[in-house]
Amino acid sequence: MPAPHNPFKAAIKAGQLQIGCWLGLTSPYVAEISASAGFDWLTVDGEHAPNDLQSIIGHLQVIEPSNSHAVVRPPVGDVHLIKQLLDTGAQTLLIPMVESGEQAQLMVDAVTYPPHGIRGVGSALARASAFSAIDDYLETAGSEICLLVQVENRKGLEALDDILAVDGVDGVFIGPADLAADMGYIGNANAPEVIETVLNTTKRIVAAGKAAGILTLNVDLQRQCRELGATFIATEIDVTLYARAIRTAAKASADHLNR
Repeated sequence: MPAPHNPFKAAIKAGQLQIGCWLGLTSPYVAEISASAGFDWLTVDGEHAPNDLQSIIGHLQVIEPSNSHAVVRPPVGDVHLIKQLLDTGAQTLLIPMVESGEQAQLMVDAVTYPPHGIRGVGSALARASAFSAIDDYLETAGSEICLLVQVENRKGLEALDDILAVDGVDGVFIGPADLAADMGYIGNANAPEVIETVLNTTKRIVAAGKAAGILTLNVDLQRQCRELGATFIATEIDVTLYARAIRTAAKASADHLNR
């Protein structure tokens, strides 16, 4: 029995649009609700949300039976942490702040078993192999692991061609917020110069034959990126979605009852 099929990897390789949502509320209960909403992918964020290995496992368990695919973002591209995340059953990783071709290659090595990579061989203990029930996991896992790297500052942009040349990187994700800050527009990811850079970068990623992705709540930018060929686009964040809704509900109740 081979490793589980990764529908997200297959879809972005085929150029099929995958619409996603960011999960930062750190609750598997919320993740289970989100997994029923109809998004193609859900990012379990460990960089800017207080998720740890245990809470990430909880997210994977509730998302797995749904039609949504879990994308896990660790806080940093650390080889040891990547090993743990893969063993928990994460099949798609989104690595933040990749700034060179060498760093991108290290991430490829980290998700690949020897002799071609450096991923530790411990699948007998791992949820990823269904605790040894997938008897050929070691031979088949690599083809179903999807590696996405984030380019989100000027240093990363300068190295973009080197990053795109790395075999084994499935997609490159643009981080508009960090990019805006590094360009001198902190808090304003919709600045015209930032938008222009995002669009030009999307073109370069697609032209290189890699999948291009982005998280933005700007619907015009979502559409522009899609028109340029971006295939994985996150359009919402659970934290901000809930915050907007609960604040609107509180104000509506106050306005209604204080008349």
